[in-house]
Amino acid sequence: MKSAAYAYCERLAREHYENFPVASRLLPARMRPHVAAVYAFARRADDFADEPGLADGERRRLLDAWQARLAGDARDAVPSELGADLIFEALHQTMAECRLPAALFTDLLDAFRQDLDTTRYSTWGELLAYCRRSANPVGRIVLRIAGYERDALDAQSDAFCTALQLTNFWQDLAVDWGRGRLYVPAEDREQAGAREIDLDAGRLTPEWRTVMRTVSDRTRALFEAGRPVCDEVSGRLRWELRLTWLGGSRVLDRLDAGNFDVHHRRPSLGPADVVPLLWGAMRWPPAPANPVTHATERSRSR
Repeated sequence: MKSAAYAYCERLAREHYENFPVASRLLPARMRPHVAAVYAFARRADDFADEPGLADGERRRLLDAWQARLAGDARDAVPSELGADLIFEALHQTMAECRLPAALFTDLLDAFRQDLDTTRYSTWGELLAYCRRSANPVGRIVLRIAGYERDALDAQSDAFCTALQLTNFWQDLAVDWGRGRLYVPAEDREQAGAREIDLDAGRLTPEWRTVMRTVSDRTRALFEAGRPVCDEVSGRLRWELRLTWLGGSRVLDRLDAGNFDVHHRRPSLGPADVVPLLWGAMRWPPAPANPVTHATERSRSR
């Protein structure tokens, strides 16, 4: 399966910085090319939505073309330097081999389109609905690549992926504000008295710290709700998910310790975090009392 198309996707995954591992060596070897293909599809689409040099009309055209390529229609041209032919060659093979539903990929594209239209969220529920399309499909795709398809695992994975997405929002509060986006819900900002004008001035006022602590606490609760999925898969995927969970929680801890002042310092993970994260994964508490019975799964993740 080590074709030029998969090699291109794996190179794209290595060249882009992400908070959390993508197709890392911890994953079973048979999973890595598939995860890289999914990552390449989503990375390019996310770039279409965020690339500052593109007009909104061109962003939409590229996302529509990506949707057409997903459906197997290559008539809408995508610039050759974006690697569409290689990405979709790998992705379509992955979708066929792993029986991945196209709806999960369409949800991702819908979320990227939403980024073009929606720059504010009124309620926490609206933000979670966005995460359902922007983050949760990724976890479900990874589970299916590993051979798992179970409602309980999907629910845990959804909570985990939403927590990761939200952590990235709080981490990138200043970056997103510079792009005209704000993911902190209006109802929470208004209750705390946090004003947008203070973000213009790069000030994290006591009101903003209050609202950021509120959304951070909710995010931490989602991490806890998603934690069991790290135990209920088997083999090397279990280690990958543990490290991802610990990494996301560590970023959230640093946001909290820094009073959420991301205008002056954006917390991230680096080489110094490797040993503590590995130690945390090895000292991970036992699996829940009622673990998933893997014999009844289509597990191929060892």
